Formats: sequence, structure tokens, C-alpha cells
Amino acid sequence: MRDTLFTLPEQIAIPVQGQQAAYPVGRIFCVGRNYAAHAAEMGHEVDREAPFYFTKSAPNAVLTGATVRYLPGTEDFHHEMELAVAIGKPVFRATSAQAWDAVYAYGCALDMTRRDLQIRERNKQRPWDLGKDLEAGAVFAPLTLAADWSPRDDTRIQLSVNGEIRQDATLSELIWKIDEIISYLSGYYHLRPGDLILTGTPAGVGPVQAGDVIEGGIDGLQPVIFTLAGAE
Repeated sequence: MRDTLFTLPEQIAIPVQGQQAAYPVGRIFCVGRNYAAHAAEMGHEVDREAPFYFTKSAPNAVLTGATVRYLPGTEDFHHEMELAVAIGKPVFRATSAQAWDAVYAYGCALDMTRRDLQIRERNKQRPWDLGKDLEAGAVFAPLTLAADWSPRDDTRIQLSVNGEIRQDATLSELIWKIDEIISYLSGYYHLRPGDLILTGTPAGVGPVQAGDVIEGGIDGLQPVIFTLAGAE
């Protein structure tokens, strides 16, 4: 391997329940507006033509339990609780059956968002990167193997801030189901192990402040916890 000018920060690997080896984070894809009530609270109707996606950079991911300073450049920092799907084998132009077969594991995740910057850039028809792809903007709990857990319509997804419930829904509210999300995305990317897909957030997103403790859970999965320290 050729020598490099400097060493990049090491990217995280997510622990997997019952496994010694961790799951290295490659690409992070996120589904937008995948719960109708959340789309409504953001002032949008659901686009039922096809799911749409944005991305987060792997170096910006952190593990549950992290304490991070309130991010610069925003006065409206929001929580979004999501079900994460970890891909375990290469898949391209997947059928529904192939999509399910490609799932390695599931986990709880947070999509942290500079909402003011997201809205500002969206209103100017610019990319959302300043609002979405931010340092510590993706928080992951330990994964649970697909062989040990599977999503059901009555599976509860919820989030609390300082013990107060903010988001509370079930996976029945997902507009695009997991196999549909993978199948559609795999028509544009050769998905591979290390790829994670955040499947959207239910209604109830809102601002957090320095000192807040954010905890998200999905029935049967390990919770995700994130603490905000003071601003830099």
C-alpha cells in the first residue's frame, strides 16, 4: 500500500449482539418523509411515486453513549428516531426476496438535523448537506442479527428527551417498507456489506438543547442514547 501524507480518523464499527466482530460503517443512506404524519408536520404531502434518499458521511457517525457538544451554526437542532437496516451481502436491482435476504441486522439510530439550515437550503433549492450531513449526525446502537429479530407492523418506535416521550409510533406507519426501500435503492447503487439505511422518522421531531439526554428505542432492539454538552 502506498504511503499517505496523513492518517484519517478511524471510522466506527457498530457492535453486533452475540458477535465478537463489529460491523464497519461504510455508506449511510437515509429515506426522507417515510412516515405520513412526519411529512405533514414538516408541511409536505407524501410523495408516493417513489422513495427518496439523502446520505450521511461515515466519519460523521458515532456510537450510542456518545456525549457531543451542541453543534455550531444552528439554533434549531432536531432529533429524529429511526430504524437502521444493515446490509450483509452485495445486491443490485434486488427483488423483494433478494432485498430481505440482503439484510444482515437491524438497529436503533438517530438522524440528528440542523433543521434551520435544512429548511433554509431546501427553500433555496440547494442540497441539504449543512442540515443533514453533520459531525455526530448519525448515532447507532448495537445491531441485532436479522435471524434474531424482524420488523412487525405493531413494533413500537419511540424517542424521549430527558425522560419525556417526544416520538411514539409503530412500524406499520412506514410508507415504504424495508424490502421496497432496498429494492429501489439497489436500482441506483450496488449495495454491499457496510451499507446502512435509515428508514425514516415518525412524527414528533423537535429541538434539543445543551444538557439534554436523548434516548430512542424500538421494541426488541438495543436503545440508542445521546447526550448534548454545552456549545463550543
